[in-house]
Amino acid sequence: MSDGVAIVVPGHGAGRWRGEYRIGPRCLGLVREAERLAEALPAATVVFSGWSPAGGRSEAEQMQAAWRGPDVELVVEPTAAVTAQNAARTLPLLLERGIGRAVVVCAPLHLYRTRYFFSRLYEPSGVTTEFHVAAVPRTPAALAWELLALPACPVQLRAARAELARIG
Repeated sequence: MSDGVAIVVPGHGAGRWRGEYRIGPRCLGLVREAERLAEALPAATVVFSGWSPAGGRSEAEQMQAAWRGPDVELVVEPTAAVTAQNAARTLPLLLERGIGRAVVVCAPLHLYRTRYFFSRLYEPSGVTTEFHVAAVPRTPAALAWELLALPACPVQLRAARAELARIG
């Protein structure tokens, strides 16, 4: 692994606007935080990950389009629907680039699941993983989502490991 640093930004859900799936203010807050980090870290790569449940541009593509940070390599992973897939599908992108350190940007309430998946998937592959919490609002809906998602974590982790084993 190289000394390279990547900033990884998993999608953060949104909704429809005029019939199109759009990222929301919290997701844009993650992008803004990644921009600040890219200014402060020797990051050469920023990876955006997230799908679109309704067709059209994915969360990852919309985050890339919203980027106003420094001139770094912007990588899009447009297929991940859940946090475990964000981790599993961005790991090969980092390994291809010889990146040995990742800083994952997430919302405060998403930290537990983000740490759960990214640490368990990145660390065994030699990618040191750190987490950076963006100052985005904590909402009752976000808390409910995180609590409802917890029971699925072990199953999603097994599926992510199986996915990595198939491609690896």
